[in-house]
Amino acid sequence: MTIDFPLILVLAVFFTGGVWLVDALLLAPARRRNADDKPAAEPVLVEYSKSFFPVLFVVFVLRSFIVEPFQIPSSSMVPTLEVGDYILVNKFTYGLRLPVVRTKVLDMNEPERGDVMVFFPPHMNKTYYIKRVIGIPGDTVTHRNRRLYVNGELVDTESLAVIPEGRSRYQISRADFGDEGHLLQEDVSRPTRDFSVVVRPGHYFMMGDNRDNSSDSRVWGQVAEKDIVGKAFAVWMHWDSLFSVPSFSRVGRIR
Repeated sequence: MTIDFPLILVLAVFFTGGVWLVDALLLAPARRRNADDKPAAEPVLVEYSKSFFPVLFVVFVLRSFIVEPFQIPSSSMVPTLEVGDYILVNKFTYGLRLPVVRTKVLDMNEPERGDVMVFFPPHMNKTYYIKRVIGIPGDTVTHRNRRLYVNGELVDTESLAVIPEGRSRYQISRADFGDEGHLLQEDVSRPTRDFSVVVRPGHYFMMGDNRDNSSDSRVWGQVAEKDIVGKAFAVWMHWDSLFSVPSFSRVGRIR
């Protein structure tokens, strides 16, 4: 069962704020009128609500509209992102959206090819995914013989190394894609996964940098604009497990 943390946070903010407001407008004046010379004691619920509301409200604003931390749970974005990386996601670069309902209230920038984006995929629409934007609306994306083409133009790649691992051979390459190049990994011991697709209006075609070990738009389809969460822009910590020591050696910009 997936915990809907944004919904829980919204409900907590409205509940604590509502209790505080009702008390300030209706209950507190009555307590003061009925009290003797000593200050009237606040109910426990009101006391806790007044203490928690400012903290919850700040977290709500930061997490919903500015920046949100995420943990990388799988290897689908290796070598760019590793399992255990903690990243920061810009929540406003693609426009401001209301939490929970995902309605965009302010247009800003549109996703560009090469962006690393967090979103809700169509097959698990309440689960956060992170992949790279390969195709924007109207693009024709083709993959043939381990070569990627966008609108008929080959995406240049440079092989950097081949790493044997068990029965697999992983080729690490640098792709000249987007504003800046990025690293990708392919299992060259596997058959190539060829396809050609046209990106629908209001949708984006996503792929993992670990090309042969990624469940992405090749499997579950294109991502609707309404399901965008934000743009990943930095790694701030790496932590493998509760029994390991956090590392800051990977702190830096995501490419």
